[in-house]
Amino acid sequence: MNQTKTGNYRWTICALLFFATTVNYLDRQVISLLKSDLTTQFSWDDGDYANIEIAFKLSYAIGLLISGRLIDRLGTKMGYFWATALWSISAVCHAFANSTLGFAVVRTALGLSESGNFPAAIKTTAEWFPKKERALATGIFNSGANIGAIIAPLTVPFIAVAWGWKWAFIITGSIGFIWLVLWLIYYEIPAKQKRVTQAELNYINSDMDEKDKADKLKEDNKVSWFALLKFKQTWAFSVGKFLTDPIWWFYLFWLPDFLESQYGLKGTQIAVPVALVYTISTFGSVLGGYLPKKLIDNNWPVFKARKTSMLIYAIAVIPIVFAQVLGNISMWLAVLIIGFAASAHQAWSANIFTTVSDMFPKKAIGSITGIGGMFGSAGGVLLSWLVQKKMFMHYREIGQIETAYYIMFFVCGAAYLLAWCIMHLLVPKMKQVELD
Repeated sequence: MNQTKTGNYRWTICALLFFATTVNYLDRQVISLLKSDLTTQFSWDDGDYANIEIAFKLSYAIGLLISGRLIDRLGTKMGYFWATALWSISAVCHAFANSTLGFAVVRTALGLSESGNFPAAIKTTAEWFPKKERALATGIFNSGANIGAIIAPLTVPFIAVAWGWKWAFIITGSIGFIWLVLWLIYYEIPAKQKRVTQAELNYINSDMDEKDKADKLKEDNKVSWFALLKFKQTWAFSVGKFLTDPIWWFYLFWLPDFLESQYGLKGTQIAVPVALVYTISTFGSVLGGYLPKKLIDNNWPVFKARKTSMLIYAIAVIPIVFAQVLGNISMWLAVLIIGFAASAHQAWSANIFTTVSDMFPKKAIGSITGIGGMFGSAGGVLLSWLVQKKMFMHYREIGQIETAYYIMFFVCGAAYLLAWCIMHLLVPKMKQVELD
């Protein structure tokens, strides 16, 4: 079908999802870039910082379970609007925290509200794109996580130097309010959006079978969490998130510490290496969605294209086990191999999110994304508490922090292949579930 004649308004929606995800990751990363300043200001140790991040991850996990359900009930337009409004307010409020407890409180509020981003974005993608384009669209909007992570080190340390750490939170947190205005102006579901041509609407619904159409007519009939938990498809997605989401959290919150601990970089010195890691990862996010689309266009079954792509990305992460060894030769070798692994993660992420719309009808997508995201955040909490808090504190105290990073990079390298194997055992052909 000629895409020019069909229309391309769905990509405007994808751009809005990209913008929101960029802001989402920009807001959550600010604290890691100010860790050195805040440690001095509030006398934090690794345990205090880990506790604050555990508060964020735990509230994010709880929030995902709730927000996915709420977005299925409220719809994407208002569900996404309120999530973004609340997390923007929470991000700004970091500037007014004046104690370790205060930071834990605002991080909890940020985690609860930021949890709405991915359930809303994945549901929006399912509403606006046919199945063969969903991984590509997901990869594009998910690359906003990388852009946010690139913008943060290139701006936050410099804002802190020029005006103080409080303004870093205020300025970055306020960007979300710009998105709110654009969302209200440009977003509506395809059937109600006047800017969408009939040809594009037909294309969006082109791979909808009779079962999908029946589910669409019954979309108001919500499905309980307990009913969703009986499906292997739910557990496949959830286990995959549980094992791999914590690795991205590790990159996001501990990369600045790795550069400081190993190479003595602080403040604005970390801007370029951190930005480089996430610049590299941006390519994985977009290309990760392109590969399965190409395979599907070549008449591969959707499940085979998806799982083959995910296996390739899982294998691509493995070289990170050599990050510490190569880093002893040159910091830039460590940065490059971490960037390559982060790129593979984002390619994996674009596809594991898309497995939700592959395996579930649209009315359950927000709930399933929330359940899986909750498991991913729970894995992040467990990693922070068992590995980062306990192990990092121990090895730092005895002057062997390099050993802690050796262990963590090995965990990073193994997680994706293990996740892929479990998902394959649970759902060999990723059959779509039957919901009454």
